[in-house]
Amino acid sequence: MNTGDMFNRPEGLKGLVAYDPDGEKIGGVEQVYLDDASGRPEWVTVKTGLFGTKESFVPLAGARRDGDALHVGYAKSMVKDAPRLDAEEHLGVDQERELYRHYGVNGHHTTNPGPGGAAGSVDVPGNATGTDVHARYGKDEEALVRSEERLRVGTENQEVGRARLRKVVVTEDVTTTVPVSHEEVRVVREPIREGDRARADIGEAESEVTLHAERPVVRKEAVPVERVRLETEKVTEQREVSDTVRKEQIQYDDATGKDERRRGEGRGDRRR
Repeated sequence: MNTGDMFNRPEGLKGLVAYDPDGEKIGGVEQVYLDDASGRPEWVTVKTGLFGTKESFVPLAGARRDGDALHVGYAKSMVKDAPRLDAEEHLGVDQERELYRHYGVNGHHTTNPGPGGAAGSVDVPGNATGTDVHARYGKDEEALVRSEERLRVGTENQEVGRARLRKVVVTEDVTTTVPVSHEEVRVVREPIREGDRARADIGEAESEVTLHAERPVVRKEAVPVERVRLETEKVTEQREVSDTVRKEQIQYDDATGKDERRRGEGRGDRRR
């Protein structure tokens, strides 16, 4: 859309993104205000914040459109400091004069948009007649808002179970080998040599020795052998998530009465 079409088709301004002469983004165009006398667009409102219902007014004097961008002739700081009105509020003569004073224009044919004016600008009549300027092509005026559901997938931490560590006593049979010794008796005979002292008695006699033997002895003792503990490890895996979402479709009747169904995925739906 060239500059002339921008003022001939003011409905095309809504939804554009406004930029200042330095290329800094100001915000989205919310509403277009027409002069009651001429019917030409004179102001647009731009929402410069994320919240609230207040919108800043920007003169269209010196503005030009480039695709989806609306380049205005005023710095972002000036726009943000401009007087504001509630959305959909009527713009009266006093409010418009206050806006003219803020932007330094005289309320008549505006040919100099101020410092940083955009190239290729055109004159836009001011409110010289003192007539009120009303919002046209507002947010929801004579328009349907098409909505659709979209999946927002995230993760959350849930307790899925508990792991317990405990010790119990079990028994097992253990067999081992241990060496043991014992004493046995054997008869040792030694001849008595000549000269050895020995008593020769004839009669009954006896001799004895004490025998010893080792026996296995078993005792038990408790000894520490290892430490055992529980710890968790985070494992990441991929899972598919499926759900059903709803979306709205726009229907319209053309001049022949034929019912047309269009998805209306974005702006610019046209009849063929």
